[in-house]
Amino acid sequence: MSKVGFVGLGIMGTPMAEHLIKAGHEVSLYSIPSVPESLVAAGGKACASGKEVAQNADIIFIMVPDTPHVGAALFDANGIAEGLTAGKIVVDMSSISPIETKQYAAKVQALGCEYLDAPVSGGEVGAKAASLTIMVGGNEATFAQVKPFFELMGKNITLVGGVGDGQITKVANQIIVALTIEAVGEALLLASKAGADPAKVRQALMGGFANSRILEVHGERMVKRTFDPGFRIELHQKDLNLALSTGRKLGVSLPNTATAQELFNVCAANGGNAWDHSGMVKALELMANFEIGQQA
Repeated sequence: MSKVGFVGLGIMGTPMAEHLIKAGHEVSLYSIPSVPESLVAAGGKACASGKEVAQNADIIFIMVPDTPHVGAALFDANGIAEGLTAGKIVVDMSSISPIETKQYAAKVQALGCEYLDAPVSGGEVGAKAASLTIMVGGNEATFAQVKPFFELMGKNITLVGGVGDGQITKVANQIIVALTIEAVGEALLLASKAGADPAKVRQALMGGFANSRILEVHGERMVKRTFDPGFRIELHQKDLNLALSTGRKLGVSLPNTATAQELFNVCAANGGNAWDHSGMVKALELMANFEIGQQA
């Protein structure tokens, strides 16, 4: 049994922490506004602050929405940093800025502690099933110490490189996902407006080189008009903002990422913040004045 901590118990963090508890570890918990009762009932210990979590644990996991939330969890009054002592490990599993990740890591390392950035892909379904893809940045020895805990939460676990490399991998993942959603949406919309059955078009494409997980899962959502999340558009907007801002700082142009973000912005302007990100197709449909599946 190990002493671990978990800060940030939303739709992702709660099942991830639950896996650690069920594996028999002593897990200290903190979240705003409160620690879920289900985790306490399962054997977790609710704490009054991130500081208390860090005092109780040797490895502290963070799973919060965005870059400022990680900074606050670490460095605000009664935050995790105030409870750290030399030799402890901080593991940020949020999806945040790769550049600020390096700054946060430097502050934690100055306290004599280690830092891993380990964002995930797989969403709520993957968190519940312990099948997340985990992309890790940090040193190899620290990764080896934490890997048994990652294996309780995910399946595809890769040490990509140094601190920050996990976050840049997640940003790259979100670019590919967004652009593939856009491509699938364009293709099915064109086929549908031309009079073809979009469900059969999708089925045919899944047998060829155009096949992808996006075509399989989100193509079906587009055809069946099921846009309950999943992964909310507002969260994907946040990730693409990270991509675009990092690109600007590094002098890298991301023209198609910018287009995908504008399509998400159209959805948000039409009440779609909480749609599944496959709902990007609705922005394309607005421009075409036609919905997939509509009679041509």
